[in-house]
Amino acid sequence: MISTITRAIIAVLWLAGCATGRSREGLDPGQVPAEVRADYDLFTLRCSKCHSLSRPLNSGIDDDQVWIDYVARMRRQPGSGISLDDGQRILRFLHYYALEQRRLKGGEGKPQ
Repeated sequence: MISTITRAIIAVLWLAGCATGRSREGLDPGQVPAEVRADYDLFTLRCSKCHSLSRPLNSGIDDDQVWIDYVARMRRQPGSGISLDDGQRILRFLHYYALEQRRLKGGEGKPQ
């Protein structure tokens, strides 16, 4: 029979492992420009509720209209917590991120 203390320790370690894993999957906030850092923070808070951050970050989407449709769909998901204002801020970060990915791949676009 496992003691209550042992169960508590296991639960704390499990939760710490989940939080650590989730926090390492996004971008290094220090590498995100100050003008979109708050938008990135909101993106990580809202979008990680339902899926990993690698899902949108590695999607390859670089079309603003696709992101608009995607974020609108995610906003309607129960429990997402994404308001209309949140959606605009998340889209501002995703626009920056898409431009930055194109720039890194040698394509057109420069983050604004």
